[in-house]
Amino acid sequence: MIYTVTFNPAVDCAVRVGELLGGGVNKAVEENILAGGKGINVSCVLNNLGIENIALGFLAGSTGKAIKHDLDEQGVDNRFIFLPSGNSRINLKIISEAGGFSETEINAPGPDIDRASLDKLYQQLETLESGDKLVLAGSIPRSLPDSAYADIMAMLDGKGIDIIADASGKLLEGVLKYRPFLIKPNHIELGELFGETVDSFDKALELAFRLKDMGARSVLVSMGGDGAVFAGENGEKFTCAAPKGKAVNTVGAGDSMVAGFLAGLIKFSDPYKAFLYGISAGSASAFSQFLASAEQVEKIYGEISQNR
Repeated sequence: MIYTVTFNPAVDCAVRVGELLGGGVNKAVEENILAGGKGINVSCVLNNLGIENIALGFLAGSTGKAIKHDLDEQGVDNRFIFLPSGNSRINLKIISEAGGFSETEINAPGPDIDRASLDKLYQQLETLESGDKLVLAGSIPRSLPDSAYADIMAMLDGKGIDIIADASGKLLEGVLKYRPFLIKPNHIELGELFGETVDSFDKALELAFRLKDMGARSVLVSMGGDGAVFAGENGEKFTCAAPKGKAVNTVGAGDSMVAGFLAGLIKFSDPYKAFLYGISAGSASAFSQFLASAEQVEKIYGEISQNR
């Protein structure tokens, strides 16, 4: 079974404007409101691809109820813990195509997580079994320490659970000693970790293998419109340019890549094909107002796999 944990879910409100005017009134020409948060995005795309999974994490208040309702409507199995106070956050994404595609994001901090609620999550995670996969994705509320992911990995260490960490900064650094199955930084996060600029596949692979030396079993690096690279557990080095298409909404594209990669491993039992399937899922989400559908992923995968 695949489990995802989202500590800080959100109602993602994406609006499209002709030209973004700072300090003035902007009228949206289009809006799209969805349940969001990196782990939730992974669960939704896995669900779209027919892969059974369970979404865990924390919700709060009326916005939390809206998130749960959205996931229930999509048929995503979710077992969130409702916090005793506060509201799940609302994140605003402003998309403008005037003078070229651009996205401006305003992300709220989210509610505090109390100790009793955190213990409930730990109790859920203690039921995981050998062979399960656990996706820890996204930011954590300011009420939790930077060791939050590492604490979970320490608790589950030695149980045979493959852990995927999609995080940055201290959250990411803290998990490496527990040898995560996969980590997925983007090229900016990867560069910030080492104080370098990642502007090529070669540089991305160099730093990805440095992360492997620090403990990661495999590393998947998303590079936006340039594509992605993969440093595998057995020394594999994969690169792929991004499929051609018009970016519509890149929110959730990296999370979709994680979901596609995991689905590809189940579907093909081949890391290279899983890598291409991950890129296909990430691109399908970027080319759509919504997260990737199975039909979109299969179409893109068919195109890029034929050209390899």
